[in-house]
Amino acid sequence: MPEPTVWLDTNMTLLDWLERRLSPLAIPHLTLMLIIGQVVIYLVTQSQLMAGQPAPLLENIALIPSQVLNGEVWRVFTYLLDPPRTNPLFAFFFWYIFYLMGTALETTWGTFRFNVFMLVGFVASVAASFVLPDVRDVPASNYFLYGSVFLAFARFYPDFTLNLFLVLPIKIKWLALIAWIIYAINFVTGTNSERVLIVAALANYFLFFWRDHLTRLKDHKRRLDYAAKMNASAGKGRIVHTCAVCGLSSADEPRTAFRYCSQCDGQRCYCPEHIRNHEHVVERVNVE
Repeated sequence: MPEPTVWLDTNMTLLDWLERRLSPLAIPHLTLMLIIGQVVIYLVTQSQLMAGQPAPLLENIALIPSQVLNGEVWRVFTYLLDPPRTNPLFAFFFWYIFYLMGTALETTWGTFRFNVFMLVGFVASVAASFVLPDVRDVPASNYFLYGSVFLAFARFYPDFTLNLFLVLPIKIKWLALIAWIIYAINFVTGTNSERVLIVAALANYFLFFWRDHLTRLKDHKRRLDYAAKMNASAGKGRIVHTCAVCGLSSADEPRTAFRYCSQCDGQRCYCPEHIRNHEHVVERVNVE
């Protein structure tokens, strides 16, 4: 397993506060527990079908909001154990990938934060299935919830390589890109209910990674602005970089590698001595 590309948000003070107080309640090895439950239900169902008997178990565990409102409350939880409706080979592949990614996230985040990640996706998905009247008689799928685990794993381990069909090696970041494209197409072309279900199922991903995406967008814009500034200055003389702390400039020390801080607002340049040792400048807007 390669080292993760860490995007942990150190500013999530609420999550830190919850972790200090509620971490004893976290469920370790949650991924393995979910897989074991799915395997048991899958084997029971397959054995009944092979024996020519009816197999109502899948129907009884599915999350159907109208049935829950009629008293079958267990469906809210058992739908997490709904196994893949496919042949044993692809089902095993799904469980293997889910175990690999779930345990990697639990190791990277810690048990409590991984529990919170799954809990947020679970609650949002269940809530969405109840507030949408046109899907109250339709079984809710856990596809998007488990898909959010895949997207989070790809965020931490973008260069992890999967061998599709045991032959074709492909990096997980490209599979994640395909998944995002599919979600985007379904969001644009789907019904309002489908849009709500997609957003709800990905709520946990957005909660944990929105700040990182915003920071990367700002960094990209800053690089574009800097490149435009360089192009505009071409032929007008050499650009002079000046340290915002000590005033040292590239005109005085042309061999010095000046850099711009991504955490400071605006284009703030620093010399090597102060790029890692300065107070970040953040413009504040006073709202009266």
